[in-house]
Amino acid sequence: MLYAWHDFNDKWDYDNLPVTESTFRNFLVNSQDKDQDYILQLKTQIARALGLQNKFAEAHRMLDEVQQSMEKEGLVEVRYLLERGRAFNSDRQPKKALLLFSEASAIAQKLGADFFTVDALHMLGIAAPPKARMDWNLKAIEFAENSTDERAKGWLATLLNNTGWALFDENRYEEALQLFQKAVPLREKKGEAEPFRIARWCVAKLLRVMGNVEEALSMQMSDSNPDGFTHEEIGECLLALGRVAEAKKSFAQAYEVLKEIDWVAENTQRISRLKELAGA
Repeated sequence: MLYAWHDFNDKWDYDNLPVTESTFRNFLVNSQDKDQDYILQLKTQIARALGLQNKFAEAHRMLDEVQQSMEKEGLVEVRYLLERGRAFNSDRQPKKALLLFSEASAIAQKLGADFFTVDALHMLGIAAPPKARMDWNLKAIEFAENSTDERAKGWLATLLNNTGWALFDENRYEEALQLFQKAVPLREKKGEAEPFRIARWCVAKLLRVMGNVEEALSMQMSDSNPDGFTHEEIGECLLALGRVAEAKKSFAQAYEVLKEIDWVAENTQRISRLKELAGA
C-alpha cells in the first residue's frame, strides 16, 4: 500500500450531521501532533459534512484549503476530488461532478486504493445521465467483487441497492428484485440493523409492485421498527388487497411522518395522495 488512509468512517453519524461536523472540527483543533495527510484528509470529511447540510459555499472553502496544500496524485487528492464532486452533485451541478469523479477513479486505481476506486465509480453511477448510470453501476459492482480488499467489497450492498433502483426506474423489476435479494444477506452479515431493515423493505416493495402483495405485506408487517416509508408500503399493500379501512390508518401514519421530510415533501403529488388516502 503506497498511501496512508486515515479512516474516519466509524465517526460518521449520517442522522446527525451537525454532530458529525462538530466531531471532525474537534479532531482538527486537536491535530497538532498529526501529519499533513491526516489533517488534509480530515478536512475533506468536514467538507463532506458541510455539503450534506447544503452548506455548499463553506464546503468549497474548506476544499480550497485542501487543494492549496495537497500533493498531486496521492490519496488526499482522491478524497478532495470525491468531496468536491459530491458537493457539486448535491448542489445540482452533475456535469462538474462527473469530471471530478472520473479523475478520482483514475488516480485511485493507480494507487491501488480499491475502496476509493469503488467510491468514485459508484458516484459516477449517481451523477451520470440516466442512460449511462447502469454501466457505471455495473462497473462498480464488478470492481468490488473482483477486489482482494475486504473494505472495497464492503461497497457491494450499497452498489446492489443503487443498481436495483436504476433497474426499477427502467421497469426491469425482476432484475432489480434479484439485486435487492442479493443485498439482504450482505447487510445482515455486517450486523447493521437499519441498513438490513431497509434492504428487506426494498425487496418487499418490489414484490408488491410485481403483484406478490400478500408476501410483501407479510415482510413489511414483520418490521419491528416501522418508519413512515414502511407505513406507506403497508398502506399500499392493504389498499391493493381491498382492506381500505386498515389502509387508511397506515396512510395516516405515513403522512404524519413523511410530510416532515424535506425531500419527500418536495414531491407534492405524493404527499397530496397520502393525505387523501389518509382521509385527512
